[in-house]
Amino acid sequence: MPARNLYHDSVVHALEADGLTITDDPLKVSFGGRDLYVDLGAERNTLAAEKGGQKIAVEVQSFLGHSEVRDLEEAVGQFVIYRTLLAQTEPDRKLFLAVPSRVHEGILLERFGQAVIAGVQLRVMVFDEEQAKVIAWIE
Repeated sequence: MPARNLYHDSVVHALEADGLTITDDPLKVSFGGRDLYVDLGAERNTLAAEKGGQKIAVEVQSFLGHSEVRDLEEAVGQFVIYRTLLAQTEPDRKLFLAVPSRVHEGILLERFGQAVIAGVQLRVMVFDEEQAKVIAWIE
């Protein structure tokens, strides 16, 4: 099993405060004889009038390396692989990349980051790591 991200607990608390239930910690994705682990699986229960609950998977990224560009390259590569495999194994589950607000306000809001988000159709959950709360869901 992979090591937990520095912000793992903060994201768990943020998701729970936003009304989601953590269902998997981590979410195991098995495909083609290989096992991968997305940091979290969660579900939002919906009203009875709606169809079922919303299932998501959340990959937490800290962006604490020496280069934000390199951190983004690694995060996007991981996101694309997980999204591809989840489409095969759990097509009803949406994948989100969880990033601290400083990352969103920095590289992801730059023209560079916006092009990457649009190009790979990156879903992002922005969180405040100190207050452990969700700031934005970007789809």
